[in-house]
Amino acid sequence: MPDLLLELFSEEIPARMQDAAAADLKRLVTNGMVDRGLTYAHAEAFATPRRLVLAVEGLADGSPGVNEERKGPRVGAPEKALEGFLRSTGLTKDQLEVREVKGAEVYFAVTQKPGRSAEEIVAEVVDHVVRNFPWPKSMRWGAGTLRWVRPLHSILCILSDESERRVVGLEIDGIKAGSITRGHRFMAPDAFSVSSFEDYQVKLARAKVKLSATERQDAIWHDATQLAFAQGLEVVEDRGLLREVAGLVEWPVVLLGKIEERFLDLPPEVLQTSMKEHQKFLSVREPESKKIVAYIVVANRETADAGATILDGNARVLAARLSDAVFFWENDLRTPLEDMTSKLDSVTFQRDLGSLASRIDRIAALAGDLSPAVGADADLAVRAARLAKADLSSEMVYEFPELQGVMGRYYSARAGEDPAVAAAAAEHYSPLGPSDQVPTAPVSVAVALAEKIDVLAGFWTIDEKPTGSKDPFALRRAALGVIRLILENNVRLRLSEVFAGHGPRCDAAVNDAERVFDVEKAADLLGFFADRLKVYLRDEGIRHDVIDACFALGGQDDLVPLVARVRALQEFLGTDDAPNLLAGYRRAVNILEREEKNDGIEYSLDPDINFAETDSEKALFAALDRADADLRPALAAEDYAAAMTALSALRGPIDAFFEDTKVNADSPTVRRNRLCLLNRVRRVMNQVAVFSSLDG
Repeated sequence: MPDLLLELFSEEIPARMQDAAAADLKRLVTNGMVDRGLTYAHAEAFATPRRLVLAVEGLADGSPGVNEERKGPRVGAPEKALEGFLRSTGLTKDQLEVREVKGAEVYFAVTQKPGRSAEEIVAEVVDHVVRNFPWPKSMRWGAGTLRWVRPLHSILCILSDESERRVVGLEIDGIKAGSITRGHRFMAPDAFSVSSFEDYQVKLARAKVKLSATERQDAIWHDATQLAFAQGLEVVEDRGLLREVAGLVEWPVVLLGKIEERFLDLPPEVLQTSMKEHQKFLSVREPESKKIVAYIVVANRETADAGATILDGNARVLAARLSDAVFFWENDLRTPLEDMTSKLDSVTFQRDLGSLASRIDRIAALAGDLSPAVGADADLAVRAARLAKADLSSEMVYEFPELQGVMGRYYSARAGEDPAVAAAAAEHYSPLGPSDQVPTAPVSVAVALAEKIDVLAGFWTIDEKPTGSKDPFALRRAALGVIRLILENNVRLRLSEVFAGHGPRCDAAVNDAERVFDVEKAADLLGFFADRLKVYLRDEGIRHDVIDACFALGGQDDLVPLVARVRALQEFLGTDDAPNLLAGYRRAVNILEREEKNDGIEYSLDPDINFAETDSEKALFAALDRADADLRPALAAEDYAAAMTALSALRGPIDAFFEDTKVNADSPTVRRNRLCLLNRVRRVMNQVAVFSSLDG
């Protein structure tokens, strides 16, 4: 069984495209072979800046032959129909088979399609894959028509086994497949021949190429941490940058450089961001102070001077970049925060929602309103909200947008603002995702909630909601942020009241039609929160219908007790009492709804125990009285575990009632009273949750 080695050797492939390209190469080639009947045992793909590689083990020698059958006309059909069928199959009449189909004799053409060799199939598949490769961006070069991410220089495509190696007969746009490749561009540029994947790996390593991206990453991280440790420093972990750097080099050589003293007063986030964005340097810091004082350069070659020239060149470029950062930093510090904020009056937040300045006014007002609920000083919360987005007009954030909020903290602190105000500038965007930390400082919580509620209420006002997979304004993320801020800080808020009281009016200068956030929109937004709550609680194993059952009670817009109720109900559903109790509830509700429909009336009056005839009927009256008495204080105290315990006591009486009592009694009075008793079962249990909303 032969093995396949395929290498597509080109100019440098952008690092961001390499992982996906390797995965696409493996998927497209292996799927193409299997679709053509050529099976294999194992496949693995690799990418370096100059090559995409696929190694396939255990290929079959070829595809098996297959019989193909085609149904033709009936025996006795017009001669022209038969002649047309014979032409399409390439057979003669005496080569056809006659079979009986539904009582009629029908001609069938049976042909054997021979199998094809592995070499023929591989050539066909590789040709198709290369010509149709799904690069995000591609180019043509020279006089050819082939498109590739960068000019493609050679194709290595061989089939090998223990006895021989053979080159697959393949030519694409003038590039003929062979067994030749090249090593490192500078340190081993000469061509060499390979006979198998194992031979290829060994010779590539000698030619200063690390084929595996994972091995390149591991080598970079190991050498970087060792260099930093030797200087009493540590490397700032950044796995995304590490992956990118590993995609820029075939033979990583790790060097450590020091940041000039004149730049060390810049905030560490500025140093890290500038070095990452402009030069792909890993940052190195002091373990105790966390001050960034050095950087890791990953070169693509070894040099006679141990990288001194490379470090010197990079240091000069870094100095120019950091000089710009110092200029931005000093200019921003000279600008009062109020002046920064005033510039946002000319920045449009959204066409129908006015400027960023008008948005800040709304956030500030809401942050003040929310302050009592989160335990924040209202004046500080309003001040923080008014300054939190000031850095959006700063030169530093214009250069590095990812530093918004971070720079706001520094500018507020340097301006002498209260520490809580400075912290809110950095924290009011959080949480940005499920793994992002939630602010806990009261002022930060107030501003973060206001920021997210404003964006939700605003876009609901103008009917711009997420649809399907589209969510251009990240409203789902904003809702999850509100949920996490509330639950993880135990904030008691009636969301519908907050929404209804915070409807932004459209900027008249932009849109003359004044829109108001009405009660209907508030209810719709609350339903959106219910859906996001299901997502949030899914990791806890909470069933979506349990949330529906609690939400269906109405008025459940205070998330803290709502989630406590949901968790208690979920736990109750796992007890032994739950299945029988729910079965009794469903039976009661089904009978009640059927009879109400048949009779055209509601049986919603209080049942009278004086009309009870059976012992189990009287026992159910008593059990409902006890449950009602126990539920009222438990629900008032938000002790939902106690409420579930009170409900579980109804299991036996409901079971006994249905065993001993005929609901549709002969006496109309008794029948009506029993139906009202079933309504009371529903009413009592629905104080805890609307159990009919549960699945099953």
